[in-house]
Amino acid sequence: MTDDATFEKVSQSDQNIYGPRKLLLCGFAADAQPKFMKLLELLGITDLPAVWAAEDQADSRLDELLALADTSGWGKSSSLPRAIIMAGITSNELHLLMSGCKKAGMKQALWATLTPTSETWPLGQLLSELAAEREALKGRDDQ
Repeated sequence: MTDDATFEKVSQSDQNIYGPRKLLLCGFAADAQPKFMKLLELLGITDLPAVWAAEDQADSRLDELLALADTSGWGKSSSLPRAIIMAGITSNELHLLMSGCKKAGMKQALWATLTPTSETWPLGQLLSELAAEREALKGRDDQ
């Protein structure tokens, strides 16, 4: 991982995070996709395009995946690790989405925001880095 691709806490604000306004969603079964979209609706985030990534896209760069049309991959189950990669949304929306998913009891997901560094990474590389970060933080919390 490069030095500028480390974990950073996102403060709450109306400032947009980096990238095009879109979610890149991984590891959702086809029947979980409408439930996630319903959650967005309940949270009042209805104008947020979503791309549903499949395992055959693990070698695709994040910027390429985020350039896909809204609802790409809809209705296809994904065996990738469950992840929510956010781009172009406000920091307030990010916090609302994370707390809404937790309150809804959604299956645990890896979370990331797009950065100028990560946008050139293959999806699989980002998912591996996120899983490694989760394990490192888990190990630190267990001490």
